[in-house]
Amino acid sequence: MTEAQAGTEPTFFRRTAGQSRLLERCRALAADFATRAIEHDRAASHPAENYQRLREEGFGALNIPKEWGGEGYGLLDHTLAFETLAQGCPSTALAFNMHLSMVGPLTESEHIPAETKAYLAELAVGQRKLIAGNFSEPTSTALIGERHLSTRARAAEGGYRITGRKMFASMLEAADYCAVLAYPDTATSPTAGLFILVPREAEGRRVEANWDTLGMRATRSDSLILEDCWVPARAALYETDDIRPFRNDQAHWLWASYTPVYLGVAVAAHNEVLAVLKERRPPGYTQSLAYHPDVRRQVAQMSVDIEAARLVTYHSAWLSDTQGPTPETLAALHRAKYIVGEVASRVTRMALGLAGAHAIFKGKRLELLFRDGALAPIQAPQADFCLHNIGLHALGLDPEDLLPPLKRE
Repeated sequence: MTEAQAGTEPTFFRRTAGQSRLLERCRALAADFATRAIEHDRAASHPAENYQRLREEGFGALNIPKEWGGEGYGLLDHTLAFETLAQGCPSTALAFNMHLSMVGPLTESEHIPAETKAYLAELAVGQRKLIAGNFSEPTSTALIGERHLSTRARAAEGGYRITGRKMFASMLEAADYCAVLAYPDTATSPTAGLFILVPREAEGRRVEANWDTLGMRATRSDSLILEDCWVPARAALYETDDIRPFRNDQAHWLWASYTPVYLGVAVAAHNEVLAVLKERRPPGYTQSLAYHPDVRRQVAQMSVDIEAARLVTYHSAWLSDTQGPTPETLAALHRAKYIVGEVASRVTRMALGLAGAHAIFKGKRLELLFRDGALAPIQAPQADFCLHNIGLHALGLDPEDLLPPLKRE
């Protein structure tokens, strides 16, 4: 049980001593990351020095249960931390969370064998290895939430050979391993899956450096090409005929753990534009732009948006920590992702508009945050997919009773 789980009443309004200590660590890291964020964004380069600092600080074990040597933080603790880290360098926070979104579920879930948990704990805690993760493929679509697996894994030579193409693998070349979701060659169920660990130096593994994007450029979420790639038998972490129960039970780590990163982007844009407006005084006037009535109104709107999104997000994390993967929790996590996606996009756009043409140049912090914020509604689960699930919960509908959104073959 984490500190966030200690009581039966909502405690997320009162920060615990442990959470306060965690936030102090994150503020110091964020301040350091901010000094290099623009440089890494311009070059679309791995913020390797940031990852190293996070390793040294033990953040790779943040959400690994204490029984496996981790710090055992829950989703609310994690949310506070990554909202803060993202204010320094959004790409660092988003990419490093790839590691946590892998090791958290694979060491926490009751579906995962104990020997797998012990192996991952030794890598992440004992050796402080960094593990990327990869579900998506060129045919994946977040709009309907389907992840067709064309990547295949077959048993061979005391291990497995994997063939396929994966996409959106953040910090792929910076991580020591990539946990890939593949389809077992012997499987017959369409929902089967195999989590398999691919070392960076594995034969038949290569990276296609195609990550030249609008925002979150320093995540380096390139494509992973596996061509008859061999890995030892120990690399097989979890095989199942139906991956859906694991994905549903671990939604809080697998995707909801990314939500606070975009909340942090909105907070950073709000704070940055406040500083700009307070400092800028047009020639011939005695007051800064902060005194302009339109400025005050828009700043107030941003403040309201951020606080509403923050409370929805904190509450969803608290529900996850206290209730586990209930339908109410899952709906709350989707609500949080939806509102944070909309708010991050809106607030960063408003902040850029308030700062004016002086802020649109490359190398300006608000320009970076604007581009990163634009990706928030697209980050899986995508905004419309979130609304789809929220509507199902509110109306009490069984998704099995619905027609498919598109005509099937």
